[in-house]
This record gives sequence, C-alpha cells and structure tokens, in this order.
Amino acid sequence: MSLKKSIRFIVVKSVGQYINLLHFIDPKKALHLSYTLFTNPRVGRISNKDLPSVLQDTDKETFQHNEHQFQTYTWKGNDTKILLVHGWESNSARWGKLLPYLQQSGSTIIAIDAPAHGQSSGVNFNVPLYTEFINKAVEKYQPTIIIGHSIGGAACIYHQYLHPETSIQKMVILGAPSDLKTLLDNYIRMLSLNPKMFTPLEKHYLKNFSIKLDNFSGATLAKQIKIEGIIAHDINDTIVAFEEGKKIAANWKNGRFITTNNLGHSMHDDTLYKDIYDFLFEAKK
Repeated sequence: MSLKKSIRFIVVKSVGQYINLLHFIDPKKALHLSYTLFTNPRVGRISNKDLPSVLQDTDKETFQHNEHQFQTYTWKGNDTKILLVHGWESNSARWGKLLPYLQQSGSTIIAIDAPAHGQSSGVNFNVPLYTEFINKAVEKYQPTIIIGHSIGGAACIYHQYLHPETSIQKMVILGAPSDLKTLLDNYIRMLSLNPKMFTPLEKHYLKNFSIKLDNFSGATLAKQIKIEGIIAHDINDTIVAFEEGKKIAANWKNGRFITTNNLGHSMHDDTLYKDIYDFLFEAKK
C-alpha cells in the first residue's frame, strides 16, 4: 500500500472511530456528522476563473430550480442532442475523453453539473435532487440520448423511471450502482461504523423522499425501462462492484451489457467508446 493510501486509510478509520464514540455520547451529533460525510462531496467543485480547458469553449447556462442553481455546458452541433451526467465528486470536465467520439457524429452535446459539484450550487448531494436537475435539462434541451457515469448513471435510470415519456430514445450507463442500500452499506463498512448507525442514517437520508431504500434499486427500476441502452461495468471496479451492473442489466429488457477489464471505475477506454458510438449512431446510417 502506498504512503498516500496508507494515510487515507488511517484518516478514514479514525473518523469512523470518532463517530462510533460520538454515537454513545450524542447520537444526534453522530448521525449529523455521518450524514454530512455521506452527502457532502469533498472534491469536484470548479470556479469559472479556473474552468478546465475542455469546458472553456462552450455555451454556458445557469438554471434556477427552486432554491438551487445548476450549470450546463453546451458544445453546439446538429439537431441530435446528447445529455451527459457525471458521477460523485466529479464534474462535467470528466467527459473530456469521450467527447471527441461523440463529436464525430456532429451532435450537440450538453453536460450538466450535479448538485454541490462543478459550478452548481449547494453542499449536499442526493439522487432525487440530481434527477430533478436532469429533468429540467431534458425539458429545456430535448436530448434523444443520455449518458451517465457512476451515481449519475443511477440518477439517469431513476429519471427514466419517473419520466418515461420524454425525448430520450437511448441511454448509456457506465459503472453505475444499482442499490443505494449497497452504497450506504459500503460507506458504513469503509468507516467501520457501528451497524446500529444504518437504520437512523437511512431514515435521515430519506426523510424528505417518499421511497424506501430497499425500493431505490436500479435493478428494480430498470424493469420499467423500455428504451434501448448500454450498461457497461468493469470487472475490477473497486468503487462500485461489478455485480451492481449485472443486476441492472439482468432487468433491463432492451439493455446490452458490456463487460470491461482493468478500466477501473473511470471506464475511459477507446474500444468501449467506439462500441458506444456504434450503438448510438451506426444504426442510423
């Protein structure tokens, strides 16, 4: 284990021990701290003055949604529109390696910054709110294709479940988790938290949403998806287990499962991107 990873491991375990101790002294504070760590991204913010080069030559638009603001970036092209939805602790710049492939089609490409990421507002991230951002962008831009990575992929699935009758005709999901319950379990295990923290953390996370964590499953929601799609997942993904992708693919009738090897969670790969391009555009020729 590298020195950097060793230090991070020690820090993570120390935080977990502190929360466990706090749980016995002040359960409410322990719950608040654990929830904050679970929903507040540590990285992924970008400022306009330090905008990554891939986002600089774009049309930028800021949308108001209730008390929130979210940012979009558009690479102009033809009437075919693609919406890109990034994952946790990331931002729209993560699409830089896929972008050249999509631009070969001449399409207009729109990327969206998630809540509390990129240049969007807020400090808390959750899938239902991200889904609301996505839906507002879909209503505005009318994309026929949506591509999501990691938790952004999960948000795309949830959006398609809630809003099946939109302009979207094809969807690509990369390294996405199926079950939010699994993410919460992994989080508790990573910090070595007291298992008794799970129930109050679950209730706190979902207190504003009329859905149970057991039902918040991409595999379950995928049964209702009728459009065509690709579910790609890497065998060696250490962030979101390969089994999560398999569960989604098994229940998506018109979904094609692509297995990759040694790409990790980022899923950046020329062969994969060529396969995605062929799926999205070659059938039109």
